[in-house]
Formats: sequence, C-alpha cells, structure tokens
Amino acid sequence: MDAHRSSTAPPTLTVDVENQQISGYLGPLPARLYRPARHDAALPVVLYLHGGGFVAGSLDDADATARQLVAQAGVAVLSLAYSLAPRHPFPAAPEDAHAALRWLLGAAPGLNLDGNRLAVAGDDAGGNIAAAVALIARDRNGPALAAQVLIGPMLDPSMTLLGDAERLTSDLKPQTCAQRYAQYLPHSQERLHPYASPLASRRLHDLPPTYLATAKCDVLHREAEAYATALIAAGVPTQITRFDVQHADLPRHPPLLAEAAEFLRQRLHSTSANKSQPRRK
Repeated sequence: MDAHRSSTAPPTLTVDVENQQISGYLGPLPARLYRPARHDAALPVVLYLHGGGFVAGSLDDADATARQLVAQAGVAVLSLAYSLAPRHPFPAAPEDAHAALRWLLGAAPGLNLDGNRLAVAGDDAGGNIAAAVALIARDRNGPALAAQVLIGPMLDPSMTLLGDAERLTSDLKPQTCAQRYAQYLPHSQERLHPYASPLASRRLHDLPPTYLATAKCDVLHREAEAYATALIAAGVPTQITRFDVQHADLPRHPPLLAEAAEFLRQRLHSTSANKSQPRRK
C-alpha cells in the first residue's frame, strides 16, 4: 500500500552525540553515537549505515535520520563512516559493518548500552550493506540482531528489476546505479555474492524481522519489494510500505521515520520480541 506525504511534526528530544572510532576491516573508522540526553537503563542500539551509492555519503548525511530514530524509538544509534569505493570496493563496507556490530557488543557495558538488543538500519547503499551484515551476522553466529530496517535499498547489482525512470519520474537514474555498482563491484563475479547482492541470496531463513520502505517515484522500488516478498517466503516477519515520494526523500520522510521507529520500538523494547538467533548451517 502506498503511504502519502504528511506534515506530521516529529517529537523533539535532546540528543547527546559522541564521536567514536572503531577498528574496521582495513583500519580505523569514524562513527557517531547518538543517545537521549537523559536515560538510566541500558539502551538498545541501532547501527545506521548512510546512503551515497557505495562511493559517497558521510556521517553528516545520516545525522537527521539518526536523531529522529533516537527521539522516536527510544534507542541509541551508532552511525558508521564505512569504507567507500572505488578506493575500498566490496567486501570492505559490509565487513566494516560487521566489525561495528562486534565493537558494539564489546563496548556496550561501558557505554550503558544493551548489547543483547541490537538492530541494523540503512538507506540507499547503506540499505544494501545493512541487509548484507544481517546475512553475515547469521552466517558467523552473531552478533544476534533483533531487527533490520532497509530504506530504499540498492539490492540488485544485476539491475534486472530496475523500474522505468521516465515513467516513475525517478530522481535516481539507471546510469547512476550502473556507475556506482561498477565502482563497488569491479569484478563481475562479485555481483552474485549474497553479501553484495542480497536479492540473489537463496538462504534468507533465520534473518531478523525486517522493515522495508520504498519510494513510489524510484527505479529501485521493484527490487526492494521483491526482496520483501522473498523474506516473507522464507518465514521472516516483514513489514513493507511504499511512500509517495522520490528516492532522495526517503531517509528524512516523517511518516517513514515514525513507522520505522515504531517497528524498532516493538522489536527492541518488547519483552516478547523474538531475536534472530544466527547459527551455522
């Protein structure tokens, strides 16, 4: 079902921001930890991965989204400046994300965070990396994830499901997608690897409950919705909404953030929420 634009104002909350540095796949990585200014109990944590087509984007790009998730979901958010292509092509970015999850698990007690309540989220290329690190965490027996949030993700390097940009009045063009994938995946065989192309994976069982948001005016919405269908077929609890906006609008779209925050709240704060339990097959 399409969701329409809304002017609903998000709640306000004072958010503390602390710079961090973690050990990534190839070296140190900057990160920002966002938390409510006043909290007593240990908070669940969402690892957030910014957009930018694998070759661009920054912590600043994810700042507004991270702040709203903190305010609306009652969580901490670790925003990661993962390695960018073409200097650092696949698999650097998803390996960085997995390193960040491991870092969170170890650092959680000292930061008053709950390492047993972790989630991952991302938009655009960050949505691809979020989906990939959920697969990695399952395959490597952790860290266990309670949820994943994928916002307008790039999931199909084969680009066989891209929509018609002119008909959709899409702000993201196929040529742009092709250029970005070429830089991120310089070797053609990598485009079939499930950590590069989650949509190509045939092993989607035991993944965490998923919230997936797409944009009506976006060439990517077909592949993202195909991924949601595949997750449902694999038995993964999945919620999907298509919003009546363009691709670039998604990460800061108030109705989307409200919906994603409620999904995270239910999965990370509910005592009855079931976590994904990764295990080696």
